[in-house]
Amino acid sequence: MAKTYAEINDKIKKGTAVVLTAEEVSELAKTLSPQEIAEKVDVVTTATFGAMCSSGAFLNFGHANPPIRMEKIELNGIRVSGGLAAVDTYVGATDCNPENPSYGGAHIIEDLIAGKEITLEAWGKGTDCYPRKHIKTVITKDTINEAILYNPRNAYQNYNVATNSTDKIKYTYMGTLLPKLRNASYSTAGELSPLLNDPECRTIGLGTRIFLCGTEGYVTWNGTQFHSTKETNEHGIPTSNARTIAVIGDLKNMSTEFLRGV
Repeated sequence: MAKTYAEINDKIKKGTAVVLTAEEVSELAKTLSPQEIAEKVDVVTTATFGAMCSSGAFLNFGHANPPIRMEKIELNGIRVSGGLAAVDTYVGATDCNPENPSYGGAHIIEDLIAGKEITLEAWGKGTDCYPRKHIKTVITKDTINEAILYNPRNAYQNYNVATNSTDKIKYTYMGTLLPKLRNASYSTAGELSPLLNDPECRTIGLGTRIFLCGTEGYVTWNGTQFHSTKETNEHGIPTSNARTIAVIGDLKNMSTEFLRGV
């Protein structure tokens, strides 16, 4: 007999729901049929943890006295967006200083979450309402107004795997590829992947509440490069680049246990 969301939610409230991870359910599938698993299990949790370049954070610094309209902004020497409101920015995970490519936006976000001090320097042309032309100060996640992680694309259902068949090392922005196929660069959680476990997005959608980098988050939209492909295997799993999600959460409540700059 099929279970309804209401029945499952009632069991969760009563503390009687059977909750397993996707990994545990995969083990059950070796001895039980899908119907038998559905009868025994009420909730299946899934997760993904991997490299994702389409990530970043909106920050609102608060106003200085006298105020400044920040048109050029640097955080720890890294140029970030000055194209928002007077004291807002978006830090992209791949923002970097070409002269120091080993430290970038992803590391700034991680340092903020860790409570470290970040040097903020900004410049503006100066106006009657925003007369200040330069500011240099130190910020932390506790001294700024808002810090919101917003990732326009997360949890790719499928993504490319990169290898290198030449005799020379190849340097990519997602890592080093060794010659003669000695390593591979990829990003997926396989059987734990939320979008592979819900290939048609029947339960994951706009407003879905999720666990994001150590705190509560939400799915806000389909992710960039979302593609509903018809190329699937016998289990209905896409076999090429397919669906993605955009996600949001309060960066101030996140943990570096779940978010790292690489």
